[in-house]
Amino acid sequence: MDTVQAAHTTPAQWMHDAAARARAASAVLAGLPEAARNAALREAGAAIRARAAVIEQANARDLAAFDTSGGSKAFRDRLALNPARIAAMAQGLDEIAALPDPLARTLADWTRPNGLRIERIPQPLGVIGMIYESRPNVGADAAGLCLKAGNAVILRGGSDSFHSARAIHEAVTEGLRAAAVPEAAVQIPPASDRAYVAAMLGAAGQIDLIIPRGGKSLVERVQAEARVPVLAHAEGLCHTYIHAAADTTMAREILANAKMRRTGVCGATETLLIDAAIAPALLPVLVSDLRALGCDFRADARARAIVADLPAASAADFDTEWLDAVLSVAVVDGVEAAIGHILRHGSEHTEAIVTADEAVATRFMRGLSSAVVLWNASTQFCDGGEFGFGAEIGIATGRMHARGPIGLEQLTTFRYLVLGSGQIRP
Repeated sequence: MDTVQAAHTTPAQWMHDAAARARAASAVLAGLPEAARNAALREAGAAIRARAAVIEQANARDLAAFDTSGGSKAFRDRLALNPARIAAMAQGLDEIAALPDPLARTLADWTRPNGLRIERIPQPLGVIGMIYESRPNVGADAAGLCLKAGNAVILRGGSDSFHSARAIHEAVTEGLRAAAVPEAAVQIPPASDRAYVAAMLGAAGQIDLIIPRGGKSLVERVQAEARVPVLAHAEGLCHTYIHAAADTTMAREILANAKMRRTGVCGATETLLIDAAIAPALLPVLVSDLRALGCDFRADARARAIVADLPAASAADFDTEWLDAVLSVAVVDGVEAAIGHILRHGSEHTEAIVTADEAVATRFMRGLSSAVVLWNASTQFCDGGEFGFGAEIGIATGRMHARGPIGLEQLTTFRYLVLGSGQIRP
């Protein structure tokens, strides 16, 4: 296989060679008709289904090593694969194949007074480097989205998911072969050595865009060391604000889902903001609901005055992405106070308001610059699949190029076609 490293090759040399192969593959992909790219995705999905037992066995090796490392339950959940999650990976590739071709669009079209017709059309980014942690299914999602958008991708998963990532990659590669698409369109390093991350970050002129998906330390390292453009996200410090005009039943259901559906995902609510007008009646109920689901708390003084046995929040707790069954709680005086709290402590990832008051909801949504803001819905809907993107390659919180779930459209740039009839410039 062309992604196998010779025993004497250094990580830097492997990356140089892999990027060259990826560049050649991306040129082929950019010229392939949509049907050929879709065929590769469907074949890859079929190979994942056929290799499900092998993938699960590889994941069991990763889980066994993780269990001896003393990692958290939430992070173990991120790492774990089961038949349903493996089937979902394959289904995700089929869904990406069924999406409209992101390259078969005209973004803009206009004619100048001199008769020149100018078209702005999509263009693949080229070679993408994806660095991610824990969740092995990210590799399949990223491969599928990059392929559909005409890009080659070099994937570097976390060391704790090394065997899972290799098994998934082998399935994807089998699908590429079956569809006669260059195998170098999707590559992974042959070892878990962190030097491969450094090699990716230094691959200026070889990789066109780096996308980190993981914890704060990973993202900060990539941003600090990369010599390649970075499409990054901050930590998912997400808030749910329950306004005085919230429907009580709706608020209970939304908060339980937003916090406890999956605590280790970046769209999980980490802080509850509850309006002082309803906190005395509603907060004890919310605490009881979440405690029954295994949640712990860190609460401010106003919340503890209502529910006395809540643990006190430290100065740092409202700046913490728990990624676990822990919820920070603060009582606030109305929507302006809620917005102020989020602006001080948030990461511009995802926020939600629960209220029946449209004017308040509008103020909340327009008063924040977070990548995703929801009204009367769980923060866990911040997900490319839930947005109709088929899957996602990450959640971007920066201000350049793209924000929120990164799907097919965000994995393209654009160029111009200019159609003339003999014009010359005076």
